[in-house]
Amino acid sequence: MIENTFGMNTLITLLDIAIVAFVLYWFMLMFKGSRAERMIWGLGIIVVVYFVSQRFELLTLHWILSNFLSSIVVFIIVVFQQDIRRALVQMGKPFSTRDTMTSGGALDEILRAVSFMSKKKTGALIVLERSMDLSDFLEDQLGIELDAKVSKELLLSIFNSASPIHDGAVIVRRGRVFKAGCILPLTEKELSKSMGTRHRAAIGLAEETDAAIIVVSEETGGITLVVEDGLFADIGADRLASDLKQLFAYKGYPRKDIFQRGAPGR
Repeated sequence: MIENTFGMNTLITLLDIAIVAFVLYWFMLMFKGSRAERMIWGLGIIVVVYFVSQRFELLTLHWILSNFLSSIVVFIIVVFQQDIRRALVQMGKPFSTRDTMTSGGALDEILRAVSFMSKKKTGALIVLERSMDLSDFLEDQLGIELDAKVSKELLLSIFNSASPIHDGAVIVRRGRVFKAGCILPLTEKELSKSMGTRHRAAIGLAEETDAAIIVVSEETGGITLVVEDGLFADIGADRLASDLKQLFAYKGYPRKDIFQRGAPGR
């Protein structure tokens, strides 16, 4: 009886350790390479300093850090709200809407349109929604809701220079054109002179969401793909097709190494 109890307790303990280890490993993968990773390292340093101040009786420093760490939960929620929301979306939607992008032919139509616009040097900004709902990041009063089937012809007509909404972004949701003429948040990063407002908007949205954003330069016709912390410039239509098909075929939280290495980027 004692041996059975001891064996059961050991099994439960091992299971508990395995679950905690898995959760920690999952969080490490989720935050790796992101701004949150650097913040976590900063918090780690603060915790170390807290214990050092306690050990060497640095009373003032210890009091300041004690008050700070007492509200650490609220601090984490405020600072990491976007990353927490992304994690919860991934947990709640293990089978995301990525399949609708490839199975319905929407991705092929987008690639055809981007290839044509690249050759004609037609500026374009196309946002492919993934796990995160982009509604909170779009200006409500701007943009036209279409809910139309994705086609090369539709995208070309939207980004035609004569169109009143050609300067805005097109949002593709669940394999359909959700909105056109949308205004995206701009990044505050310093960019090279070869990158204009479309690139700045693409990076700005990628900093806050997991969307895949395609930019076609009006000056050079170059194609840029922006996903989270990755910027892949002048990749060409074939490379874009390969990367997007890998990206939307993958289930779960996006891997940082899903794209080919050696891609030009900034």
